[in-house]
Order: sequence, then C-alpha cells, then structure tokens
Amino acid sequence: MKKLLSILLICAVAGLAFAAPAKKAAQKAKAPAKTKAEFVIVESDEYQAGKEDPQLTAGIAQFLNAEPTITKVSYKDAAADPKLANLDYSFLPLYLIKKTDDIRTKLEKHIQYGYAQENADYIILPHQTRSGVFTNKTAKPGVMEIFVMSQCPYGAMAEGLVIQAQKDGKLPADKEIKVRYVVSYDEKNGFSSLHGSAEWEEDIRQLLIAKYYPKKFWKYLEIRNKDYRSSRWDKAMEEAGISVNKIMKKFDKEGVELLKEEAKYAKEYGVNASPTFLWEGKVQLDFGSAAEIEGFSFLNPNAANNPGAAAPAGSC
Repeated sequence: MKKLLSILLICAVAGLAFAAPAKKAAQKAKAPAKTKAEFVIVESDEYQAGKEDPQLTAGIAQFLNAEPTITKVSYKDAAADPKLANLDYSFLPLYLIKKTDDIRTKLEKHIQYGYAQENADYIILPHQTRSGVFTNKTAKPGVMEIFVMSQCPYGAMAEGLVIQAQKDGKLPADKEIKVRYVVSYDEKNGFSSLHGSAEWEEDIRQLLIAKYYPKKFWKYLEIRNKDYRSSRWDKAMEEAGISVNKIMKKFDKEGVELLKEEAKYAKEYGVNASPTFLWEGKVQLDFGSAAEIEGFSFLNPNAANNPGAAAPAGSC
C-alpha cells in the first residue's frame, strides 16, 4: 500500500461531506489552473522493481493539481550529483519534487506527519512503493523469502501456490523459498500480530517445525492451511508425522527466541503486510511483481487458467 496515496484517499473521502452544499458554486467556478511540478525519480541500477511507479506519479500529480515534468536519474548518477548527494537512498525508487511555496503548502501535512521530508531544494517522499529495492542490504542470491501472517488468507494463498508448484514439479531447482513471519515485538508488551495471540503462537510452532522437521514443513502447512484458525493444530502435526511433544517442549524458550528474531528481521525491512515477497534479500515485491521473477511464475494464481492475467492485490 502506498503511504501517500492512503492519505490522499482519506482526504478525498472526507471531502465528500462538503460536496453537496458546494455543488452549485462549483458548477459556476472555473477549475483552478494547474501548477508545474518537477519530479526527480531516483531509480535502481540493478532491478526493475526499483523503477518509477507511473500510478504513484500520476496520483501525486493529481493531488498537487500539477502538470508533472519527470526526470529519471540512476542511483549511481544521483550519488555523484552534488545537488542530490547526502540523501537516503536505502530504498529505491526515491521520489523528489522540486520545492516551491505552492507545493510545500500542499504537502505540509505530509511533512508534519513524517511521510515526507524536505531540504533546501526538494520535498522528499521516501519508501512510497510496495515494490522496491533495498540498496543497503546484503544480497542472498537465488533466495525468495515470503513474509506471511500464519492466519492471513492471502499468506495461506501464497503458501498454497508453493505447495502446488512442488506437486507439479515447477519449483526452480536452483532457487530457495523460505517462509518468514510478520510480527511485532517489544520487551514491555511482548508479541503482537494482526489476528491475535493465536497467530503468533502458530508462527512459533511453524518456526520449530521448519527447524526440526524441515522435510515435513510444507506437508504441515498443506494440512494446517485447510483450516488455519482451528485450535486443533495438534491434529495437523500428527497427520504430518510431527511429534507434538517435541515441538511444545521447545515452545516457551527456543520457539519464543526464534520468533523474536523474525520480528527483528521484519522490522529491518519495514514489512507489515502479508504476503510480502523479498527476492535475494534486496528486492521487495508483491504478488504480481514476484511472479515476474524467472522461475516464480506460479506465484500468480490467476495465470493457470488465464495466462497474462493480473495477480491479486490483496494482503493482510
């Protein structure tokens, strides 16, 4: 979800309350003249996911009521440009808008709430896209990590696509798939997960199964995800050939520590939606863009019956 567009949507909905009283006046009034907005979009040199998002560009321009001019700059060139130096390029694309009094006024709230920053020349809009590239992360060649919430239907869908690809012999032999978990943790409040404590408890069980029964992990998910909110997770373990006692003996200490590491890892990447895909430790993707990576076309559930169809956009 794009942070800026979310705010714009809220503003748009709130504005409907004023539409009726102003209808007659609006019919007589002329539309305000559009201003000019100079966009500089710093793009990744390596990955397509780090390029401009035209939908986001159009949305920002519409909010500003501006005619955009767009200059695309590679990360390498931006880092060497004195006017663009010293910016945070840890996630690309990075959107910059040439600062004018009018544009700053329109984006004042976004600056106030931390969704935008500013310097002498630009309004800076960091990490606005769901797909993008982390330039400061160590590469993990050939690894696709799928961040899920264990009781999220979209996360279960992503896991189901992997399971079906295993059965169909479509998993790329030279690549690895690893399930990660979207959860929060702090010393005062402990774990927090969107679907409650039952979800993060299930995360722990799955982490322990992946560690001690790696060959049975996907079998367990296949059984468990048929009714992932059922309290009878023990039945799913038994059916998958996993010792319930062995897993539960490790739950309170080792399992909890494993989930703390997951919370830390998700926080490092700013992941808060299920599913989120991370390719090679550097490229954050959604369903559609993940399915475009070579060998992972099976991650688009609509493609089986309709090749070229768009992937679902939902997430928890």
